[in-house]
Amino acid sequence: MPPTAPSGGPADSAPITVEFAARTVEAVRAVAAAEILPRFRTVAAQRKLDGSLVTEADIAAQDALAVALQRIEAIDFLGEEMPEAEQRRVWDGRGRFWCVDPIDGTGNFSAGIPYFAVSVAYMQGDSPLFGTVYDPIADEAFFAVRGAGAWLNARPLAQPAAEIALERAVAEVDLRRTLAHVRHELKHRPPFARRLTSGSSALSWCYLAGGRRDVFVHAGQKAWDYAAGALIAEEAGACLATLSRDDFWAAPAWERSVIAARTPRLFAQWRDWVRDAIGKEPA
Repeated sequence: MPPTAPSGGPADSAPITVEFAARTVEAVRAVAAAEILPRFRTVAAQRKLDGSLVTEADIAAQDALAVALQRIEAIDFLGEEMPEAEQRRVWDGRGRFWCVDPIDGTGNFSAGIPYFAVSVAYMQGDSPLFGTVYDPIADEAFFAVRGAGAWLNARPLAQPAAEIALERAVAEVDLRRTLAHVRHELKHRPPFARRLTSGSSALSWCYLAGGRRDVFVHAGQKAWDYAAGALIAEEAGACLATLSRDDFWAAPAWERSVIAARTPRLFAQWRDWVRDAIGKEPA
């Protein structure tokens, strides 16, 4: 479990303690057990105005998380299933708040596919200070404290020292409905060994952190998709950027694209390949 976060930056006003991390992870576990798992394979999904899916379990879990997390610290709460105007009010306030995706991977959840997670980040402005991603099917709780490390359950996460060549890498790719010429390149001339699209952004980050994926690219994630997972991956030693910026955290924060890899040399190869592919004229 983490020590108190080191001094410096916004963590000075909100130190992350062992007790805070443990209480947050256990609150997420409890909500998943009470509100999500009993509804798995029993509820239908509906389409929201933006085309994404929502279920009764998403709403119930978000409501329960709002109560449970504000018992830990009574600050603002931003959930994926809230009206956008309310989300923006919290986001633009630039204060401390909880940023939550009650079920990341609702498409999988509603189809009965056992690959989804709860994602919770403790934010200062647009910077996550603490994040946890919980997979209730595998009972795996990934979590991280900015500047102090990342863990899977009680085991520290760190990337192996050995590098891997891009042509041997396992890639997580999600470029749906965008960058058609890059999708064509990836399909017909992939630079990696194997490609996966899992349907849960939060778990994609965590699998990168845990060495289960080697490289990752995504066309655009909202704050609740990346806030916890990106922190976990970075604290485990992964390298992050966006499609156009080398500093992932300096990019516009409400929605960010992703280029990531678990080691520095692999990251450089992957970033350069993706950006070269983006720059090519569509055929």
